[in-house]
Amino acid sequence: MRFNKLLEKAIKDYSLLLTPQTYSRFELYYKLLCEWNEKINLTAITDPQGVAVKHFADSMAFYNYFNLNKEGARVIDIGTGAGFPGVVLKIVRPDIKLTLLDSLNKRFLFLKELISQLGLEAEFLQGRAEEYGQDLDHREGYDFVVSRAVAQLNVLSEYCLPFARLSGTFVAFKGGSCEEEVQNAKRAIDTLGGKLQAVHSFELPMEGGSRSLVAIEKIRPTPDKYPRNNGRIKSKPL
Repeated sequence: MRFNKLLEKAIKDYSLLLTPQTYSRFELYYKLLCEWNEKINLTAITDPQGVAVKHFADSMAFYNYFNLNKEGARVIDIGTGAGFPGVVLKIVRPDIKLTLLDSLNKRFLFLKELISQLGLEAEFLQGRAEEYGQDLDHREGYDFVVSRAVAQLNVLSEYCLPFARLSGTFVAFKGGSCEEEVQNAKRAIDTLGGKLQAVHSFELPMEGGSRSLVAIEKIRPTPDKYPRNNGRIKSKPL
């Protein structure tokens, strides 16, 4: 089955209607991902169905639960890796102002080539989230902060919540049931100025597995001392 047909099947129950140009961009994304993955380690998933479901459909599930109502909403993807979910969100909604943050330059070589080939625009921040989280050009400047990074929610919240503006939302992409993780993060979320909004749990299509999107609203400014340095975040998590 052609990649685009797999992707169409994967999102047939989503609240999305993609244009032929959008499908073409996803097909090019898949092609470039596979080509670059032979040179640098971007993902362990490279089969067509795996990428369509576990990367693209998983990222697009965001739009089933969240509305980017205003034109040009500012979105930052923390620890973007190979561009999930940030680049996927941008392909679906080219009007968003996307910022991609990652610590590894070799990933940005891929991402810059990808964004250029897709005919899109994005801002690239190479460095650590806890450093940019203290940068006034980015702190509390985003409508949505998204991350699929692998970290416990209390730790991930310290990296991500400082970027969300007041009334903005941090959305953490999680695998399977995460109730205990969410409970353990409530103190950290409150300390950082957030409030748990919702946990959206769903099954990925085509037996892709269980997923959850944890939505945290920014209701107060994050105290100036957060985020702390990386060592403190990991050794003494909130």
